[in-house]
Amino acid sequence: MPSQRSSAFLESVWVALGSLRASKLRSFLTLLGIILATTTLIAVMSLIHGMDVYIAEKVSDMGADGFRVVRMAFIGDWDAKKFLEYQRRNPELKREEFDFIRQNATLVKEIGMAVYRRGPLVFGGDRVDQVQIIGESPNMATIENTQVESGRYFSDIDNNRHLMVAFLGHDLKDRWFPNTEAVGKSIHIDGRPYEVIGVAKAKGSVFGQTQDSFVSIPVETYFKSYGARKGINYSVVAISHDKLLQSQDEVRSLIRSYRHLTPGKEDNFAIFNSDSLTNAWSQMTGAIAATAIAVVSVFMVVGGVVIMNIMLAVVSERTQEIGIRKSLGARRQDILNQFLVESAVLAASGGVFGVAIAWTFAIVIRTLTPVPMSMPIMSVALGVGLSMTVGLFFGIYPARQASKLDPIEALRVER
Repeated sequence: MPSQRSSAFLESVWVALGSLRASKLRSFLTLLGIILATTTLIAVMSLIHGMDVYIAEKVSDMGADGFRVVRMAFIGDWDAKKFLEYQRRNPELKREEFDFIRQNATLVKEIGMAVYRRGPLVFGGDRVDQVQIIGESPNMATIENTQVESGRYFSDIDNNRHLMVAFLGHDLKDRWFPNTEAVGKSIHIDGRPYEVIGVAKAKGSVFGQTQDSFVSIPVETYFKSYGARKGINYSVVAISHDKLLQSQDEVRSLIRSYRHLTPGKEDNFAIFNSDSLTNAWSQMTGAIAATAIAVVSVFMVVGGVVIMNIMLAVVSERTQEIGIRKSLGARRQDILNQFLVESAVLAASGGVFGVAIAWTFAIVIRTLTPVPMSMPIMSVALGVGLSMTVGLFFGIYPARQASKLDPIEALRVER
């Protein structure tokens, strides 16, 4: 009995595939809705999955145990009124606050300080404008997992003595020292001479923007050259991932205490971690996913209705065949199963074709643009499975009509 059922199933599959091959244009038009639905579904899932991985690996460099303290942060919805309000209300972070947190925090493993600006760099008459200049405390290399390609990162001695030393990003090394050692050379940052003591390993790019066009200098050297009035932020590592939220609350309480904020007042600073970025991205992608589901649903319904109409036409074309099979002993269930399998295989073929289109689309987008697309296996299974389900659902009515045909009346029908 099992072998008979399996042979009947395989026969139905081959009949369905033969029908697809016999009339390619009709099959394509029949499956167009299913193809568009599957392509849209998998393309959107690939974009969201790729961006999730991208944000986790590249956009957020805080790690699982880290968080940032900044003057203000907009994660999620942008609001111009709030921006102006924060500009007026939130004071700049200060060195004194940093020292206060470092001395009093008990749930903090590391706390570093960084400040950013843009300016020109010059070496041997070659000038590069708008390079990111970063003043960092020496432990920022550990906090941000900065990899050294050659030389070294600056030390506490460099920082405390305000030494004019620099740590180069890989793009600048490739531009000025492609075939020679950069360590020991002298460059000018905003007109001031600095000795290169190290070069960072290449980090790559984020959304097409390089992360390797920068120069880091000791934060005390930065303050000596540019002042310490604005642009400071803190990077903090909790003693463990389990204590991350408690560590954030502790740092928040210390800053509020330093600023004499009463319990009823809002924070006039911002704290965020990797989860904050991930949650903000999830909120953004929720709207994209909802729109995609609506579009996919419309395409699937349209595709299902077309498949139902085509299957009704197939039943009419094969009425005599159904009559012959019934006269030879085929049961109603056999006829029903045959046409359900054909409908499901027909729809699944459209799903497979949609997967192929989406896969090609993802490769092209990933190759030609900085948009990171990654097709998860789950999306392929979901796309093909959903297509097959639509085929089964909309194939029920034609299959029932075929199974209810009277064999004598069916044999009388002229082709």
